[in-house]
Amino acid sequence: MSDRSGLFAGDDPFVIAKDWLAEAVESEINDPNAIALSTVDANGLPNARMVLLKDIEDAAFVFYTNYESAKAGELDSAGKAAFVMHWKSLRRQIRVRGIVTKEEGPQADEYYNSRSLKSRLGAWASQQSRPLNGRAALMAEVAKVTAKHGTSPQRPPFWGGYRITPLEIEFWADGAFRLHDRFVWRRESVDAAWDITRLNP
Repeated sequence: MSDRSGLFAGDDPFVIAKDWLAEAVESEINDPNAIALSTVDANGLPNARMVLLKDIEDAAFVFYTNYESAKAGELDSAGKAAFVMHWKSLRRQIRVRGIVTKEEGPQADEYYNSRSLKSRLGAWASQQSRPLNGRAALMAEVAKVTAKHGTSPQRPPFWGGYRITPLEIEFWADGAFRLHDRFVWRRESVDAAWDITRLNP
């Protein structure tokens, strides 16, 4: 499109997303890779929570979590998810909707092993989303898994990644007088070509 220039220039939305995130790393004070992840439960009731995006691949977005958590159950059941990544410092956001698949192979192992030891042990200790009697009970479980797994714990079988392959990506940038710039990339399937449309603010 003739007016898709500057921030929105380029033929690959994943390159644009990577560039925007790289800029945010320089300007956001905390967690520039934070995303508000949205899922739906078995009754269609929406759920949203903040998670950390760990990778923008050439064709997908990847984050990691406990496979026994509420979010994982909803991701597995629906097979679809959405997220928004917002940077207040840049006055920009990216919205994504797409298809979900698990990442539970060597890439998940590599990321798990890159985490701090306490975070790796915490992944073993937390029964995410389930009731907890108190913080003391959680810390006791941390001590228990530390004694069992030592300083080189393997990735838990119930912990790994999710990959969102988008069918829609929208890039939004703040404009004067609330006349924002919005471009949405849409496709019918993950193998189809992108259709790019400018939207009203």
